[in-house]
Amino acid sequence: METGLQSSLSDSASSAVKGRSEKGTRYREISVGGAPREMGRQIGEAAREEIKGFCQIALDRVNLTMAVSRERALQTANSCIRYIREYSPHLLAEVEGMAEASGVFLEELILLQIRNQLTPDPEAGCTAVSIAANDSATGRTMVAQNWDNDPELDPFTVILTRRPIGKPALLNVTQAGLIAYIGLNDTGLGICMNTLPAPRRELGVPHYFTVRGIYEASSLEEAVQAVRRAHRAIPANILLATPQGPADLEITISDIHVLRDNGSGAVVHTNHCLHPDLSPINGQFPELIQSVPRKARIEKLLYARNRPYALQALKTALADHEHFPRSICRHTNEDAETGFWATVFSVIIDPEERRMHISRGNPCSCAYESYHLN
Repeated sequence: METGLQSSLSDSASSAVKGRSEKGTRYREISVGGAPREMGRQIGEAAREEIKGFCQIALDRVNLTMAVSRERALQTANSCIRYIREYSPHLLAEVEGMAEASGVFLEELILLQIRNQLTPDPEAGCTAVSIAANDSATGRTMVAQNWDNDPELDPFTVILTRRPIGKPALLNVTQAGLIAYIGLNDTGLGICMNTLPAPRRELGVPHYFTVRGIYEASSLEEAVQAVRRAHRAIPANILLATPQGPADLEITISDIHVLRDNGSGAVVHTNHCLHPDLSPINGQFPELIQSVPRKARIEKLLYARNRPYALQALKTALADHEHFPRSICRHTNEDAETGFWATVFSVIIDPEERRMHISRGNPCSCAYESYHLN
């Protein structure tokens, strides 16, 4: 006999499978390379429809949780361009190339990068983990997360390989038009990220540009410096697989705190501050989608298994439904404020193999597909 929870999950799984059959189980793959502006043009040409579609709905989706006028949004985007130019002019040139080839205004593409600067109370809550895949503190590391966000962004999501001249190659799962997102590079870094409620400011270097700065690094130390040198607008959390092992960056607008595994072989993060220096911030913000129970749950699932951690252990943990509907594997539900958020995709990144395993939809019902940085 089915319980109400099992019935609800069964209905969600059926919808997910139906949606997957309509859109396919794999994201479209695009590969570009060259100088910054030329690489941007290649992205703009290859992903023109996805970029235009994302630009058309981006502000509307922001306004589901916070009323922001188009005039104010574009003004903020314009004001951030000078911060981008100071931080990384070659990345601005790439975005300019994207704008030229896709037929959208530069300000519209910058708006995609600064959406998370427009809303003071973010609501998307992701669960992420970085783990050592063997018992060596400096051995192979994987990083993984469920990307809990707006399912309406799925049609604009692609797998994008960039091969910039003189910089590391990188493979991202990303909405078309963003300068960087979740993925890996060919120097051994893997990146996942989630929301960190903390004080923010309206103007500064958009978060995704500092993420791209990390992709240009080859070590944990260089990754930290790539973030530290930016005049940051928002707080964020970044889970890393590095050649030095699992790590987490709790990033505020004024500092960066690095968390390591301390011998456990894993660093787990949801959506609240963990470093002792930052923990007082948690009292200033509402708990985001049961962040504390989600962290405790995935730690229990992972630590119950003997090391070394394996790919299947991650898949099982990311498909967990404890505390439904605010579970690790998140489904749409009737919550008036956050019910439309769901696990849009689940990703497990293995930088050593230069491979990402991604479920397009909830990992409880959608199979993981592999994508490789050749």
